[in-house]
Amino acid sequence: MELLLLSDPSEDKVRSYLPRSRCFIASSGGVLVGACVVQELGAGAHELMSIAIRPAHQKSGYGTALLKWVIDFFRGSGASQMEVGTGSFGYQLAFYQRHGFRVTAIDRDFFVNNYPEPIFDGGIQLFDMLRLMLKYPATVA
Repeated sequence: MELLLLSDPSEDKVRSYLPRSRCFIASSGGVLVGACVVQELGAGAHELMSIAIRPAHQKSGYGTALLKWVIDFFRGSGASQMEVGTGSFGYQLAFYQRHGFRVTAIDRDFFVNNYPEPIFDGGIQLFDMLRLMLKYPATVA
């Protein structure tokens, strides 16, 4: 839970989606360095609910490796798309865009309406959530 709270500061929210989700981890030398939670939405769609890497291991490629593995896992399982919601600025947005996710919608005031305390990233308060999607190409049988 401590690790997942790095990407979503609401323990109640994390606990609400965990029972309906799959959790994947990244480890190094037997030490847990990252975790990713994905929830099935139905009709081949999945949502990346959380991805977090321990601060001491960030910017070392673990997040990229974990995300690539998860993307490939669901592509291989026949998924049609992966979705994610993130803040409207910051390194997380660029992280997802580097992996092929494209902005599909804006959920205005999401962070104000869904969290009891303001959330800040780099000293700037988050208000809106961007919804992004990665569509998997159709495979030819």
